Amino acid sequence: MSDQQQPLFNIEKIYVKDLSLEVPNAPQVFMSGEAPQLEVQLASSVKAVDESLYEVTLTVTVTAKAGDKTVFLVEAAQAGLFRIRNVPQGDLDPILGMVCPNVLFPYARETVSDTVNRAGFPPVLLAPVNFEALYQQHVAEQQGPKIEIAH
Repeated sequence: MSDQQQPLFNIEKIYVKDLSLEVPNAPQVFMSGEAPQLEVQLASSVKAVDESLYEVTLTVTVTAKAGDKTVFLVEAAQAGLFRIRNVPQGDLDPILGMVCPNVLFPYARETVSDTVNRAGFPPVLLAPVNFEALYQQHVAEQQGPKIEIAH
């Protein structure tokens, strides 16, 4: 097998694609001693840039609430350009759905923590994520029963 046919996986670039922070109830929110409840949401998307270059974006949204008031909301879209060649089509989706988000997550985690800290709050340390389980769940949902409505 020549080098031309060898499977290739390269990280070309990792970057913050979008970042937003809201502290809607400042400065009063800093006076409250109530510990906020955190809600974390994850989403990933893939866009083919060319036949072997893919942009994968992992979006992490963290909402902190104390009672019915939002303490802060941070959303970080951490993206990466991945060069993937000579990989069977059946292996490409799992790489894009599990491996790439796994590469991006530590960067997204640091971006969220740093942003929350700069907003005047203790850093948020996101727990590790099992992207394989999330991917398998997504695949199972896609292959779930299809309901047809007869007209």
